[in-house]
Amino acid sequence: MRSVRRQSDKLKTMPFSLFGKRSKNPQDSGPEALEPAASIPITPVPEAPRGLFDRMKQAVTRTRDSLSNSMASVVALTREVDDASLDDLELALLAADIGAPTTAVIIQNLRERALRQGISSGAELKVLLKAEILRILTAVAAPLPPPSLPPEVILMVGVNGAGKTTTTGKLAALFRSQNRTVLLCAADTFRAAAIEQLEVWAARSGVDLIKTKQGGDPSAALYDALAAAKARSTDVLLVDTAGRLHTKAGLMQELDKMYRTAEKLVPGAPHQTLLVVDAVTGQNGLQQARVFTEAAHVTGIVLTKLDGTAKGGIVVAIAHELGLPVRYAGVGEKLEDLIPFDPISFVDSLID
Repeated sequence: MRSVRRQSDKLKTMPFSLFGKRSKNPQDSGPEALEPAASIPITPVPEAPRGLFDRMKQAVTRTRDSLSNSMASVVALTREVDDASLDDLELALLAADIGAPTTAVIIQNLRERALRQGISSGAELKVLLKAEILRILTAVAAPLPPPSLPPEVILMVGVNGAGKTTTTGKLAALFRSQNRTVLLCAADTFRAAAIEQLEVWAARSGVDLIKTKQGGDPSAALYDALAAAKARSTDVLLVDTAGRLHTKAGLMQELDKMYRTAEKLVPGAPHQTLLVVDAVTGQNGLQQARVFTEAAHVTGIVLTKLDGTAKGGIVVAIAHELGLPVRYAGVGEKLEDLIPFDPISFVDSLID
């Protein structure tokens, strides 16, 4: 895996540019002359853990293959990058579901870089593209501070079919592997078999579950779970809520009630509201995220089925258009196939 820093060092020695040779004026040399107009940073980054990188690389195989095929003519080592190359790259990014607004920003920044300094080859273009995507992802990736006292309350929201209940169970297992104590709350009392499904995942994850009967009051279940988590000094309380859309006013009102209940028992709760989005839905998933962000105080995204789509670029679109980080990514069907999302691993896996 190449680091962005090693590649950027090579770029400083490249003699050719899109619009002719670089200036030989000594005043045009040095670090200041190498700064792009669009401020595309190529910053030294730490190496990601190898295990995480391998799993991410496997998960984005379809997206990477699709993007690589589309970019093949653009990044040919012997070809000098021109406006037509950037137009081809724009189509490739759109095909990966990075989205029109985000793609437009990336291409504009690259074009300004070309006008100022030139882009002498497809290899250089690749490095700059990786740096630009990484900049977008890291701009929203700051971790949230943990609560001063347990429990940390995390609400899981999303439409039915996105994998919300399954993801809740997998997240419980991930936290357990980090030596954190976890309690599950089955607050999805609307969908048939949702409670039973979460019971199965609780057993697999080795955590306790607080529940009520189907059709019961979700806020009552949450109240009991909050009380239990506080009494046990549990580190994390994961709350599986009913699949809801902004058009279902009753469900949204119930979610508001759950927010008030959480705040009443645990000041500052819920500390996170994670929206589960199916990566396969692409731009439709982005629209879901936009609606939930407006209505449900979403703080981050869990992107499921990343391994099953060629539209993994939706990660970049979510970060740029909504200002939300992807916190976790589903990379398979097994219990352990939910991993913390790491921007460096993602970018290096997506564009190699």
